[in-house]
Amino acid sequence: MWALEAEGLSVRFGDFVALEGVSLKVPEGAFVAVIGPNGAGKSTLLKSFLGLVPFRGEVRLFGHPLRAVDPKRIGYVPQIKTFDRTFPALSLELVATGLRPTWPFRLGREARALALEALRRVGAEDLAERPLGRLSGGQLQRVYLARALVRRPKLLLLDEPATGVDRVGEVDLYRYLEAYQAETGATVLMITHDLDAAHHASHVLVLNRRVIGFGPPERALSEACLRQAFGHLGHAHGVYAGGKDA
Repeated sequence: MWALEAEGLSVRFGDFVALEGVSLKVPEGAFVAVIGPNGAGKSTLLKSFLGLVPFRGEVRLFGHPLRAVDPKRIGYVPQIKTFDRTFPALSLELVATGLRPTWPFRLGREARALALEALRRVGAEDLAERPLGRLSGGQLQRVYLARALVRRPKLLLLDEPATGVDRVGEVDLYRYLEAYQAETGATVLMITHDLDAAHHASHVLVLNRRVIGFGPPERALSEACLRQAFGHLGHAHGVYAGGKDA
């Protein structure tokens, strides 16, 4: 079964075309690195799979229309974390929001246990009682990853999860993801600016509003695909030194 199918997926914001005619099929258990230049629509693509933006075309998850999929089967780590860092909340409480849509002012025993287990999975159990305002960028990323994993989703969507993380932390992050995937058989789609990470994925999606290339890294990361997506290879490597996606 395909974990994710898109057919003719298009997204417009007024006169701006963010995605146009995107079609692909992602097999269950794949680890897909999504790459492309700034403004290529990578974040919009993930939001489309979550039903967070209006789109034309068809999206199916695990063989079902998007509207029929249980949200608990999907975990999501956004690129931009929109919350007030002065809000007096603990890391454990933020992770627990992945279990239910309302803020857990009182954590039950089961919710606490699940949140602690999710933090343990990402090497952040020691951050459980730490206020959010005292987390570094890398620590916050791990807490958000734990939040995405707390319901043990079968599809994990990650928008540049290594942002604000040093190289050692980035390696640890990929190790946590690989361990989770090996245990659960989950499918992972990860937007990244790291070509090394893309080379270690099972599949790479090269995107620039349209699908430029999709398949094993040795095929999708060909010189022809990178030139078509970025204009020229020098620009591609420059972008992947860092930057923001639209």
